[in-house]
Amino acid sequence: MPEKTYVEEYNAVLETLAKYIEGCAKADSSIMRPAFHADAVMFTTADSAVTRVPAHNALFDGIDNDFKPSNPNSAVVTVDLVGDVASARIDTDDLDGFSFTDFFHLLKAGGEWKIVAKTFYTHSTPAS
Repeated sequence: MPEKTYVEEYNAVLETLAKYIEGCAKADSSIMRPAFHADAVMFTTADSAVTRVPAHNALFDGIDNDFKPSNPNSAVVTVDLVGDVASARIDTDDLDGFSFTDFFHLLKAGGEWKIVAKTFYTHSTPAS
């Protein structure tokens, strides 16, 4: 079987990220779970200290328990792709009153793109 082209791989990364976006919009982690590797981590900062937590605990519990379905505006801002490694940025405005800038690292393993790390910045949604 021939290798996929760059465009095909790029589109596959976008499909993986779309699962995250849909799960956020519907406040349902079961939609985004398939996009994440079982060992995925999330990095946060508090009091200038970097904290590493399993994404499956911190992220999914937060989505399911702290948010309600909304109609946020989300966009994939950048995707950098080299071989089996990708990084991406998604901006989301007004997810249940908050806006996020998310940074992702993805790896392709077993023929599938999976998110392996997520870092984010949260800010209040500007008043309209």
